[in-house]
Amino acid sequence: MGKQGYHHGNLRQALVEAALLLIEEKGPTGFTLSEAAKRAGVTPAAVYRHFSGREDLIAEAARQGYEIFGDLMQYAYDSGQPSALAAFEATGRAYLAFARRYPGHYIAMFESGVSVNHSPELAAASRHARGVLEKAAAELSQHIPPEKRPPASMFSAHVWAMSHGVVELFARNSPGTQSPFPADELLETGIGIYLRGLGLIPPDA
Repeated sequence: MGKQGYHHGNLRQALVEAALLLIEEKGPTGFTLSEAAKRAGVTPAAVYRHFSGREDLIAEAARQGYEIFGDLMQYAYDSGQPSALAAFEATGRAYLAFARRYPGHYIAMFESGVSVNHSPELAAASRHARGVLEKAAAELSQHIPPEKRPPASMFSAHVWAMSHGVVELFARNSPGTQSPFPADELLETGIGIYLRGLGLIPPDA
């Protein structure tokens, strides 16, 4: 769409969407602001009315990604209720689903090197997404006496890391890392083994 197609208020979003496509194609450091401007159909100078630089543009893409991610995590959590285990496992699957459906956002969030503390808005969106998984983890461990209960923030972080590893190695078609098992199956069995090891679910569950 050319410059004449934009109206007040949506150029900023057009630049974000252009950046997301470029991130998918070239990686977060493989494009310039001029390329993003060209893809959006505006002059490079127009970019600076909305973003201070490439990192600022990528940070906004990441913020929007965390908003979508948090909503998907919340939906997955709600869909698993009233079973704490089903809710927890659903959040793991939502991680994989998000990475597949929103690769540009995923890269901006986790592979761009932009800190989640780049802006208060980005930090808040990141905390919300993490908070859904921590809430699911806390509910899953309620049956364990407090003195024996692992911190929910710890094992939710472990599952987050496991989900991220499965995505990076097997869910994004990385060359040379094709798995003999579906990524969803790898994650589900891995979470099951981990939770049983912590005593959060019974051995025969």
